[in-house]
Order: sequence, then structure tokens, then C-alpha cells
Amino acid sequence: MTAADAPPIIFVHGTRFSAGQWSPQLAALQEDFRVAAVDLPGHGARSAQLWSLNAATEIIASAVDSLDHGPALVVGHSLGGYASLEFARRCPEQLRGLVLAGASASTCGPWATPYRWIAGLVPRIPADRLTRWNDRLLSRLYSPEVVEATIRSGYAFHTLPAAWGEVLGRFDADAMRHVAAPVLILNGEKDRVFRSGEMDFAHAHPHARIELIPRAKHLANFDYPDAFTDAVRRFALQLPARS
Repeated sequence: MTAADAPPIIFVHGTRFSAGQWSPQLAALQEDFRVAAVDLPGHGARSAQLWSLNAATEIIASAVDSLDHGPALVVGHSLGGYASLEFARRCPEQLRGLVLAGASASTCGPWATPYRWIAGLVPRIPADRLTRWNDRLLSRLYSPEVVEATIRSGYAFHTLPAAWGEVLGRFDADAMRHVAAPVLILNGEKDRVFRSGEMDFAHAHPHARIELIPRAKHLANFDYPDAFTDAVRRFALQLPARS
């Protein structure tokens, strides 16, 4: 694949974060690809916007159009992965490939119960306290160049109940049947919860494969940013040429 044929790449962040989550990947890939990261509704620069999967899909679609070289490779982490699955179902003509990162667990059935409990608990804790906890945790675990943009953009705790309220009960491996493009299921090796359905998700799609980031947990792109970026780069360059 030549540089002219390389797909644009859209990154979609996870729960409570923002486009800043992807600063290491954007910096590493921008010389070889058209790249962009979005803020989902209720997050980052769109903090005042109400959450909905409809709005999330429209935001991803607009980002693909803005790079003017679609269809695109969409990389979604956790909440952003499920939003990307919805985008894949609704906008197949804009999708050239999909990376599901930490988003290969069914959100249906008993698995969802603790997440419903957490979504209900978060609004009861003062946002400034949650912010301090998150800042300290990220600063202790990761280098500034990896998490500085995330910390600076703040956290969307207020959106968590609505976002997970809509996602829970909605996605399982059957959602993969609506993806009309190759899929990379990219998980941290130690992300036991969100890896729980990876085999089912992979088996539900004729062109899906699984890749693990060794020793990484749920925030694999923070844990090992170079390995995560390399996996995305390789997958992008292996995608079929545009028809």
C-alpha cells in the first residue's frame, strides 16, 4: 500500500476521557496518515452536549468526512469501541476498518450488573473529588507525555450514567455481523473483563482477528503506547485498497 492509499484514522476515546487520550498515537502516526481524534457527546470540548449514540455516530461520521479521504479506519476504546460498532452498523460506506480496543465484552446479561451499579454511584461522588483521584492515579502510573492531554481536558463523570445506560444491554458478539469491514480486536493481555467475549466477537465476523498487547491492562494505549500504535499501524497498512 502506498502513502496515497493509506486510510485516514479516526480515534474514539473511552469512558470519562476525551480526544486527549490519543495524543501518543496522533503524534506517532500523523506523518504517515491523516489522523483525528473526536470528543464524544458530553466529553471534552463537547462537555455540554447531551450523550446519545445517535450523536456519537454523527460525530464520528463528521470526522471521517473532515479528513476528506474516506472511508476510514476507526479505532474505538471501551465506550468508544461500542460507539464505533454503532457507527459501523449505521455508516458502512464510511468504514474501511475497525479496531475494537477494550470493547469485546458483551454488555448484555449479568456482566452488566456491576457497571449499572457504578454508573449509579458516580453521580453521588463530588466531581472535584473524582477529578483529584483520576489525576493522581494517571500521574502515578504514566509519564506526562502519555497522559498530560487527558488530564488537561478533564473528565466527563456527569455523562457516565447516560452513556453506559444506553450501551449496557445493547451490544454483544452479534453486533459484529453488522460490520462490513475487517476488524482488529486489540486488547491488553491483562484486561480480563473486556477480553471476556473476544473469541465470540472474533468468530462472529469473517474477517476479524485478535491481537494482545503483552502485560497491558484496560488502558493499553497508555500502558504500552508504542506497541498499541504499532498494532494500529500494521492493521491500517494491511487493509484492502479502496474499491
